[in-house]
Amino acid sequence: MMTSTLQADISSAVAAHLPYLRRYARALTGSQSSGDTYAVATLEMILADRDSFRTDLPPKVALFQAMHAIWTTSAPISAGLAPSGIEAAAQAHLAKLTPDTREALLLSTVEGFSTQEIAQIMGQSASEVSALIDIAHLEMAASVAGRILIIEDEPIIAMDLQSIVTEMGHEVTGVARTRDGAVKLAQAAQPDLILADIQLADKSSGIDAVNDLLMELGERPVIFITAFPERLLTGAKPEPAFLITKPYAEEQVRSAVGQAMFFASTETLLA
Repeated sequence: MMTSTLQADISSAVAAHLPYLRRYARALTGSQSSGDTYAVATLEMILADRDSFRTDLPPKVALFQAMHAIWTTSAPISAGLAPSGIEAAAQAHLAKLTPDTREALLLSTVEGFSTQEIAQIMGQSASEVSALIDIAHLEMAASVAGRILIIEDEPIIAMDLQSIVTEMGHEVTGVARTRDGAVKLAQAAQPDLILADIQLADKSSGIDAVNDLLMELGERPVIFITAFPERLLTGAKPEPAFLITKPYAEEQVRSAVGQAMFFASTETLLA
């Protein structure tokens, strides 16, 4: 039987990495509710069978490995409602992709795992993981191209984001530095995706700007960028399905944009 000290160690390790598991699960499923349901199922499995959390692996690797086991061995888990509309279409599209490609790509670019760590999480060889990531890049790039509104008050970062997404084949409808500026740009040219910083030039909130846009334009994918992701990964209120941490790598932006455009949906982050 596991000692109380070991149980406490596992609980502490899980708590430390749970926000990032939830981020991964949301990006993988395309919604907060579905992603959080997978995260809860992972915790329930660990509580029911402590051997499912391998203590011979680094804690974060062990936690994500447990999540991967849930993801690959169960039917799609929802928050209690059958998927419909955009989410159902996204799941149908997902079924056509090469198995395990998106998982490998997200684990690498969003969560920052090494190829060897991903191999441990997914139960595959390092060479197989590398091949999956290459396939994912090709399949996601071919998924869809669209119009992107960038909400970012730092000119250098805004230019960098604009360069990345245009190289991916997307059109940038404009770059806004404030909440009001974002609304005006979106009214002039409706975007298919919104890429938003949290803190804007006039101290306004990128979150508020996005909520304004979603109320006016309707549902569309959103990616938030922040230097403080832990502030948005508390589970206390609705959270974004797609979140990039500053400072970011170009590959993180490419991956997040590809994933978000793939699902073409997001859940509003309420202030």
